[in-house]
Amino acid sequence: MILSPADHERAAWLLGPWLLGGALGIFLQGILYCQFMRYAIHFKSDGLGIKIGVFVLFLTTTLKTMHSFILVWNIFIDYFADLEGAIALSYTSWWESASSLINATLDLYVQVFFVRRLFLISNRNWYVTAVVAFILAFSYAAMCVAIYYIIEGATAASIVAPWFAAHFSALVCGDIIMTAGITYFLLRTREDVLPHTVGHFTSLIRLTWLSAAPATLCAILNLISSQLWPGTDRLLSALFNTMLPKLYAMSMMWTLNARLELRAMSTGSSDVTSGRMIFDPPFDTSLQHTHNSGRSLPARPSLESGHRVDAHELNDVCSDSAKSDKSGHVHVVDEEKA
Repeated sequence: MILSPADHERAAWLLGPWLLGGALGIFLQGILYCQFMRYAIHFKSDGLGIKIGVFVLFLTTTLKTMHSFILVWNIFIDYFADLEGAIALSYTSWWESASSLINATLDLYVQVFFVRRLFLISNRNWYVTAVVAFILAFSYAAMCVAIYYIIEGATAASIVAPWFAAHFSALVCGDIIMTAGITYFLLRTREDVLPHTVGHFTSLIRLTWLSAAPATLCAILNLISSQLWPGTDRLLSALFNTMLPKLYAMSMMWTLNARLELRAMSTGSSDVTSGRMIFDPPFDTSLQHTHNSGRSLPARPSLESGHRVDAHELNDVCSDSAKSDKSGHVHVVDEEKA
């Protein structure tokens, strides 16, 4: 089958992004499998809740990869000699037109993890968490409405673009606010920690931005491409939209697996062969030091070491009047089992 220059351009811009997105999605899934394997080896003692969360992420990203492969096969094999039919699949077949909703569902799943992380790091600040959660919920609802109008047919095509814009805009906005919020609370906590734990919080801040950057950048490119080129002319946003769930999943697994290095840093040990700290109780007792008054201050737990401090206890830890039990240790709650 020989395509005219005009048809070749249509195939490149309307079908090519699906091919590139599927190929890059499979590549990113390979990276995710390495992250899943690392987690399975080093974090066997994690709580059941977080293990289930990781397993669901493993299962859904695998199914998404299979979906992308089937979608590409259907476009380029089943409709090999039917360019118009292959292009029409984006608007007539549920497995392709609903692909954006599937991606948005996976995005939302990972975002719930980071909203929970923001909630814990902010000392259970409901106001900040509620704002971010509302923005992300609106983003998902906008995608549901957009898919509804796509299924309705071409007569409602003029209504679809604003809802896609609302979805992508809210997604980017939620990502940026959430990352900035986590950074703000880490910076505020870092001001009150012991001097030799400042580097630990600096690493947490660096991790927050590095893990969020790929997905946020992809979401921004997705927003720009979807607004610059309508889906009837160029479908470049399909490339970024297909990659986005994998980048979100990688961000979540990066954050979870980084606990190895963060825990080793907090102990001053290079032993990262275990997901647990190499000491007991579950925070670094070597971080204790003697105040000028001669009393021992409690160690400061790591916010990413898998343990979180209760909201009131964290406020106490960040002050000289920290409450402690008879052993001088501040009680912490195991985040992995919470």
